[in-house]
Amino acid sequence: MVDAYEDPGTPDSRGGWAYLAWLVRCQPWRALAGAVLASVWMVLMAVAPYLLSKAVDDGLEHGDTAALAGWTAALFAVGAFNAWVSIMRHRTMTRVRMDGYFRTTKVVVEHTLRLGAALPRQVGAAEVVTIGVSDVHTIAGALTVIGPGVGSVVVYVFVAGLLLSVSPLLAAVVLLGMPVVAMLVGPLMSRLQGTETEYRERQGVLTARIGDLAGGLRVLNGLGGKDLFAASFDRDSQRLRAQGYRVGAVTSWMQALGVGLPTLFLAVVTWLAARLAAQGDMTVGELVSVYGYVAVLIGPVAFLVDMGYQLSRGVVAARRVVRLLRLEPAPDTSTDTSTGTGVADAPVEPSVLHDPVSGVRVAPGRLTALVGARHTEVTAVVDRLGRYGPTDATWGGVRLDAVPLDQVRDRILVADNEADLFAGSLREVVGGRRAPSPADVGRAVRAAAADDIVQGLPEGLESPVTAQGRSLSGGQRQRVRLVRALLADPGTLLAVEPTSALDAHTEAAVAQRLRAARTGRTTVVTTTSPLLLAQADTVHYLVDGKVTATGHHHDLLEREPGYRSLVARDTDDADDTDDTDGLGPDADSDPGDDAGGDKATDSDTDTDRNTDTGAGAGAGAEEVVR
Repeated sequence: MVDAYEDPGTPDSRGGWAYLAWLVRCQPWRALAGAVLASVWMVLMAVAPYLLSKAVDDGLEHGDTAALAGWTAALFAVGAFNAWVSIMRHRTMTRVRMDGYFRTTKVVVEHTLRLGAALPRQVGAAEVVTIGVSDVHTIAGALTVIGPGVGSVVVYVFVAGLLLSVSPLLAAVVLLGMPVVAMLVGPLMSRLQGTETEYRERQGVLTARIGDLAGGLRVLNGLGGKDLFAASFDRDSQRLRAQGYRVGAVTSWMQALGVGLPTLFLAVVTWLAARLAAQGDMTVGELVSVYGYVAVLIGPVAFLVDMGYQLSRGVVAARRVVRLLRLEPAPDTSTDTSTGTGVADAPVEPSVLHDPVSGVRVAPGRLTALVGARHTEVTAVVDRLGRYGPTDATWGGVRLDAVPLDQVRDRILVADNEADLFAGSLREVVGGRRAPSPADVGRAVRAAAADDIVQGLPEGLESPVTAQGRSLSGGQRQRVRLVRALLADPGTLLAVEPTSALDAHTEAAVAQRLRAARTGRTTVVTTTSPLLLAQADTVHYLVDGKVTATGHHHDLLEREPGYRSLVARDTDDADDTDDTDGLGPDADSDPGDDAGGDKATDSDTDTDRNTDTGAGAGAGAEEVVR
């Protein structure tokens, strides 16, 4: 089987059939062994009736005890050897299927990592989850064709040859049976592929609905939208169930034919053989052997029908994998001469980031805040400044998309407040691929006001954290993400809503400590928190995605009514912030440990936009693939 650290190879993404063939080519000797063992296993099952017929004709009919004992011993030896062959066949085919399963999983995971920021823009999380949960199993099951599928064809021809020596008529009936099966099952296979494809599409839609429900149920309930969402989910469920019935109808016919046709052949051939025996054209032993041959064929014919069923489903699943593999990462325009932008190195010294679309200008070495009523408009500015998508932004006068992408990622980090958290110890989660020193970790934890998180866990930094940080509350996850961003220590940090799930006391502490921790380095935050805004050197107020006003927080409060109504949480709070320069009482003191410094209403409502598929494991200072 493919090793966890082994290169899975380059998949053939020309189509579903080509991908399945590639999985077979990746393990040629194992596939060959599976085909040989399955063929020997089935052929030896067909040899048993022949040995039984010889025991009847040479031993029982003539009363020859020695001949009877000899043929009986041969029958026992063949049966015992075939039992061993069956075990080896099963082991080999299990390895074939598991290799296809793990190889497909590795290919999908590596490609999602390669897609990076382009993944959520091109395919939904539900599609990736469905591929990882369901399609890989179906593809692995389709590889059964290598063993029993090949063996069934071999034994079918072998039995036809044995019957030819007994009766050409019986051999002709058996040989004609396969075309009859193909004529009956072929149209059903084509129909199954169509219905299965539609079923898988609807299943993907429903999986997305379930993900939305799990992530936003509390928010929907608060907005009164739970009933509307439930009705939509019910409609999708009914459609999926109806489509499942259609798939089941086709499947039941294929399975019925797989059992019924061999039984029909058994009846026809047995009747013909009995007539030939009654007419004296066949011995009793030959009659017994014919019955045994046809009984043995029930299994191979059923295998062939099941093989068609598994292949039909496998091709549908493989096409979905291929469709994912055909997605391409966002092109690095800095290395594409057809764009005419050329290639330019990143500025050596900290330089101004400028987004001409919005008018945002980020001065180096300062804390800049972006404020807007629409979250999407503000994050669009961050995307352009971080080069996640098409951008006209400049960096020190150089177009950002003219700088090699690896240089951008090494020095500009976009820290999304919904970035992925992977399973592992807390130290591993915040350290990423680096191995930060204990002193660095301590400073970052202190700056993010996450001391209580470390102290509250049974093993501190060595405590395990589940995937996406589901063992933590919403505010704790947000502070853990901030610790990770600070440990990355990028030259330019673009933090999206880094304190939205924190209570005012903890938020005030984070605001002051973040400014101190990032002294001399460029930091941009998107926020509407007056506690964080009061710490900013420059605040850009955006309306409809454009900078309307720029200045200090208190200046904008006085001269911009729209800004004041957006950021002033209430009058009393605004007055308090004036008295304390934007910091709550004892802002630098440790946050309370009763709730982890989280807002009670937001503790579990932040949903992760990125699925835990491996996307988000960035290079250099890149914290999250968005």
